[in-house]
Amino acid sequence: MHNSDKLDFTLHAATQSDVLTIAALGMQVFMDTYATEGVREAIAREALESFAPETLSLLIKRPDTVFLLAEASQHLVGFAQICLQTDHALIGDQHAAELQRLYVQERFTGRGVGGQLLQRAEREASGRDASRLWATVWVGNPRALLFYPRQGYENAGSPVHRLQAETHENVLFCKPLKP
Repeated sequence: MHNSDKLDFTLHAATQSDVLTIAALGMQVFMDTYATEGVREAIAREALESFAPETLSLLIKRPDTVFLLAEASQHLVGFAQICLQTDHALIGDQHAAELQRLYVQERFTGRGVGGQLLQRAEREASGRDASRLWATVWVGNPRALLFYPRQGYENAGSPVHRLQAETHENVLFCKPLKP
């Protein structure tokens, strides 16, 4: 169920003090999105490894990685994770940036959080000399498959994503950025 009421929230860059809230929200959204048939070992392992506080702490320290947070009433409701200078074989642009995650807690979807996070991610990437922003979306995520084209992203192909020892079909969306 989506609440169409706009949400009053703020956006800001993450710091080390945000690691635990990013970890908890990331794991929650990941499980809601990818464990649609229940939890199996590959899903559990990926969630625990990807959202371990130590992993996130190291990522936040990296100069080529940007975390943007959306908070409402001092509570984390969403985040975007960008990796700068990340090309993909379907793009062929060394100045591209990857939107690695755009996660919004389920009860806050449809309230402008994802769109605002994406716009801010585009501005951040462009401000750091990225020529385009791209993201891969799992074919089993219909909401995201509709979201990116509405934001001006074009389908650039169907790469395969490896999740532990499994392979999953994805759609790669890409958008040129204004300097």
